[in-house]
Amino acid sequence: MNTAWRWEYRSYDPKAERLVESLCTLGNGRFATRGSSPETVADAVHYPATYLAGCYDRLTSTVAGRKISNEDVVRLPDWTALRYRCLPEGAAPGDWLTPDHPTLRHCSVSLDMRSGTLTRRMLFHDAEGRRLGVTHTRLVHAGDPRLAAQRTVLTAYGWRGRVEIEAVLDGDIANTGVDRYRDLAGQHLVDHRAGVGADDVAWLSCATADSHLRVGLAVRLRARTPAGVRSACTATGVRQTFVLPIRRAEHVVVVKTAALFTSLDRPWGDPLSSSIEHVVHARDFAALLAAHRASWQLLWNQGEVEAPGETGRILRLHAFHVLQTLSPHTAEIDAGVPARGLHGEAYRGHVFWDELFVLPYLSLHFPETARALLMYRHRRLPAARESARRAGARGAMFPWQSGSSGAEETQRLHLNPHSGRWLPDHSHLQHHVGSAVAWNVWHYGRATGDAGFMHGPGAELLLDVAHFWGAVATWDAGFGRYRIRGAVGPDEYHDAYPDAPAPGIDDNAYTNVAAAWVLARALDLYEELPNARRAELRAHLGIGVDDLHHWEEVSHRLYVPFHADVISQFHGYGDLAELDWDAYRARYHDIRRLDRILEAEGDTPNRYQASKQADTLMLGYLFRPWELARLFARLGYRLDDELWRRTVAYYLRRTCHGSTLSSLVHGWVLARQQGGSAWRYCQEALRSDIADVQGGTTGEGIHLGAMGGTLDLVERGIVGLDPGTDGLHVDPVPLSEVPASTFPVCYLGHRNIRITFRPGRIGIRVPPSRLGPVPLVLPGDRRASVAAGEERWFRLPDDRAGGGPHPAARTGDRCR
Repeated sequence: MNTAWRWEYRSYDPKAERLVESLCTLGNGRFATRGSSPETVADAVHYPATYLAGCYDRLTSTVAGRKISNEDVVRLPDWTALRYRCLPEGAAPGDWLTPDHPTLRHCSVSLDMRSGTLTRRMLFHDAEGRRLGVTHTRLVHAGDPRLAAQRTVLTAYGWRGRVEIEAVLDGDIANTGVDRYRDLAGQHLVDHRAGVGADDVAWLSCATADSHLRVGLAVRLRARTPAGVRSACTATGVRQTFVLPIRRAEHVVVVKTAALFTSLDRPWGDPLSSSIEHVVHARDFAALLAAHRASWQLLWNQGEVEAPGETGRILRLHAFHVLQTLSPHTAEIDAGVPARGLHGEAYRGHVFWDELFVLPYLSLHFPETARALLMYRHRRLPAARESARRAGARGAMFPWQSGSSGAEETQRLHLNPHSGRWLPDHSHLQHHVGSAVAWNVWHYGRATGDAGFMHGPGAELLLDVAHFWGAVATWDAGFGRYRIRGAVGPDEYHDAYPDAPAPGIDDNAYTNVAAAWVLARALDLYEELPNARRAELRAHLGIGVDDLHHWEEVSHRLYVPFHADVISQFHGYGDLAELDWDAYRARYHDIRRLDRILEAEGDTPNRYQASKQADTLMLGYLFRPWELARLFARLGYRLDDELWRRTVAYYLRRTCHGSTLSSLVHGWVLARQQGGSAWRYCQEALRSDIADVQGGTTGEGIHLGAMGGTLDLVERGIVGLDPGTDGLHVDPVPLSEVPASTFPVCYLGHRNIRITFRPGRIGIRVPPSRLGPVPLVLPGDRRASVAAGEERWFRLPDDRAGGGPHPAARTGDRCR
């Protein structure tokens, strides 16, 4: 049975195994290993894989008669592989056993989120009545980011004899984890060398084919009972075989401890010799496990988001996977926010805009990690500037898909599995990713008060993105407005006008409003800077006084389209045909990927008012209602609550939610406006990966943005937490399905401020420190503060009670 801290599967289902492997991945922010069974190899059911953050390689493939270059996250050698078979007394050797063997009688998988361990239990029962129990326990060390370990325990029931065990360090690896990429080049590892050193330590050295990253992996093998190990080195790996006696109800224990080093490490050393030395001196499994658990406890102390019931358990799973992908160890390396985590090869391991949904959580819990992820973007400013220059613009144009260098990695062709055709991909026109970077910079600064970053790298990021928007916004005398043309918004289904010769649409509302916000915030930050720093930035970024005046003008005069008394997704959206939604649902049932369905029919979503995901409504995710109204007022438009409600309702009816982020954003927007259907979308966001709502995509890697976004939904959405320069704003909204929550946050240097939300009240506890009191802004613009070492409780207005009448305050609570 699943418990609050365990995620369990009580039987083996080959059809669901890829999903189990993804959701049971273990990682430490530097590398991660999928939760595959050690007995298996990559095939149609299983996909053992290990990925290192920031490890990419480029290969060229021939697609539809064209040569296509793709940069992929690299699947590294498999350190987990281990198989076994029974050698009963007086009988022939049995088969090598795997979960797919017909003698399997029981199988369970248990992910312990509290301690960061994965346990697989199997029971085999052959025709002669012999039973063999197998328990694998795996960890990827949260304290030492270069270590992983796996303990296997074999137990005989009703027989005695021997077991033969084969431990493998397998470097014969290719990227084959995504079906639609399978015809593309995937052999990234070359120059293999393998061997066995002293103390039965198997080692493997290899390199990536194009990026020439060196990889060193060493595995120490330990068995509780002495055994002679026979080692066989192949061109790409090592096989170590040995035989151990086994008796009734006794345990045979085998431990594999792995150390992974690469040429990306700092300080640099030879990856192979470093891995061998590290694994030789690694402690035994029990000591590693104890230290690993202690490290996870520290992570949970700082990062847990508690909520009651099943919702709380799913949130814990989401936090677990966010922290496995982006931990404090990530702050030590050059890595971004991979859209599918370190859990699979979908999207080629690339960095999109998903940090927009993840960094709010990290900024409030692990600010050093958030800062490091923003520095990933800062280090790629030269590439973004070069992209803008090639596009005839100035400033920084960040790529829609980023990898190692910061160049645009978006593929120019994509496969429609419904039709089997390779089609042009224009998603590189989603320049709004730059606004996401700028938004994260601004909100990181508000949460942390990190003036060193904001006046340094943060200012460069924000001003360079503003410079780009100021450059691409062109004056249209007929409209009397500035316009941004030939772009693509978050709704990727509309990448061109019907029958247009060129891709791109004009005046995407989300893109334009977000650009206006960036320009305004860049000017605000510029005014805060010391005069000397302003002069440095003007010289370094090529910004003149005329540019600043231009930004001011554009931020007041960008065009926002409207139709039918709602905000238009883009100019001309209201002129598109209406889709017969009922007919398509009746014909196809699941129409999330409407684009593929229409293309297979010889049609295109460009002809219809049909959106893949939240686009215009993303404005309600980024900005509070008052902030959005102020933005529109700055642009010369009136946006009141009723117009926004009409806009929300309009796009709810015309969105097919082809992205897991879509239900998240819709749930957020509806919750904040206290819409009755909010929970439907929130629940879908919570369950999108565990239920694999998109039909097979989770097995290719979890959706990190959706997972991080659900945590943010509780903290900033439901509790209404909003760090500001005047205080920590708290503005809860009622959502009866999540009536309570508790979480720690960091704010302006304070660590682990404990926020406790209950129906009708909210508690704030500030740990003892030498810092001053934490200022608060409560509903109704009530001002208060909580001193270091103090806890205070505050009653909420009736319309913010969120789940029932106000309970009496606890003894000792201070309410007002």
